[in-house]
Amino acid sequence: MNRERLTPDRIRRLTLPEGAGQFFLWDTDAPRLAVRVTAGAKSFIFEAKLNRQTVRVTIGDVRAWTLAAARDEARRLQTMIDQGIDPRQEKRDRIAEAEAKRAEADAKRIELERIAAPAMEAWQKYIEARAPRWSQSHLGDHATVSKEGGEHRTQGRRPGESDKTLPGILRPLLALPLEQIDADRVRVWLQDEAAKRPTHTRLAFSLLRAFLNWCSDRPEYRDQVQADACITRMARDELPKKIAKDDCLQREQLPAWFAAVRQIQNPVIAAYLQTALLIGARREEVAGLQWEDVDFQWKSMTIKDKVEGERTIPLTPYVAALLAGLPRRNEWVFSSVTAASGRLQEPRIMHNKCLVAAGLPALSIHGLRRSFGTLAEWVECPAGVSAQIMGHKPSATAEKHYRVRPLDLLRMWHTKIEAWILEQAGIEQPAEDSRPGLRVIIGN
Repeated sequence: MNRERLTPDRIRRLTLPEGAGQFFLWDTDAPRLAVRVTAGAKSFIFEAKLNRQTVRVTIGDVRAWTLAAARDEARRLQTMIDQGIDPRQEKRDRIAEAEAKRAEADAKRIELERIAAPAMEAWQKYIEARAPRWSQSHLGDHATVSKEGGEHRTQGRRPGESDKTLPGILRPLLALPLEQIDADRVRVWLQDEAAKRPTHTRLAFSLLRAFLNWCSDRPEYRDQVQADACITRMARDELPKKIAKDDCLQREQLPAWFAAVRQIQNPVIAAYLQTALLIGARREEVAGLQWEDVDFQWKSMTIKDKVEGERTIPLTPYVAALLAGLPRRNEWVFSSVTAASGRLQEPRIMHNKCLVAAGLPALSIHGLRRSFGTLAEWVECPAGVSAQIMGHKPSATAEKHYRVRPLDLLRMWHTKIEAWILEQAGIEQPAEDSRPGLRVIIGN
């Protein structure tokens, strides 16, 4: 055993003997302290006997520890040996404790970040998870109620209003941490918004409730969500009573309506509005028609049904003539040269102008769908036939399980409905041959 009084200079000059793997130089002031030299490294070590077993502990690199500090540490370790404590176990316990504290601190930090994170993050995860099951319209509703706002407004601006779009109706709530969206906050939000836009608030409330229910089923959000934030009673108490809409074109209003719509300079909007009335489809179902969905030979249209996925309905003579006269700019039947999507987005503005010009009461685009269902009764069309054309789910056992109507049967009734509506409007329906694929439009 090589033993000398260690000094900083002696440690600095210490080298590994040729051919040796390691070399120890023991201190005389602290007998259990040594400098171990290996290839490229020098470190202070402590070595002693505990229960007849050799205990060696590395104190640290000589560049990090001063000689005085290493001697003090060697004396501390010797004290532990004298007390029957293994310094190696003590070191392992100390490291484990430090790791446990670090892990606890990390967990607390993550928890605080999770709690502080805005509900918008969970909202985006919710949309990603549910979007494959939603229609484009439903997906658009979620985007509208949560939009950030601040974009340049291109239309619909009233005098004195900002030229920037407003945030979505749910944006203030979604900017909060999820756990802060409680019943009190939702109630205050409901009271404020219901006074300004009750219908939109009702929709937003239902979307928020579905979102929070989803969060309550997810383990990562379950501990944050407030289960009673959107109870049904709250909507009943704070929202005005929902009144069923009954806007509908009456028989005597058809001439004025058709005359005004047919004078629209934009042929796409004019065709869209007439088609919406004559097939009774939902607004986005009509707007989403693509040319590949229209079969002029066999006189049929395949519509993206929001309930069943898709449905096939007849292509009646007048609607066929309307569609055949439209420009084929892209894949959309009702195309647009200004919309980013390439298809018609907002027909209401022009429709409202037509209603005013014709002296007719307010009528929504959905009101055209309601009009089709109502006007169909004038030709005594079976309710199940018009419902199948419109895409209503069957409401009776017979309709669900015992009525499978072929397209030709639907065409017979649909053509009658169209002919009667056009007759009331003073418009001649184009004639058609009786054989599918050979029908020739000869009307105006």
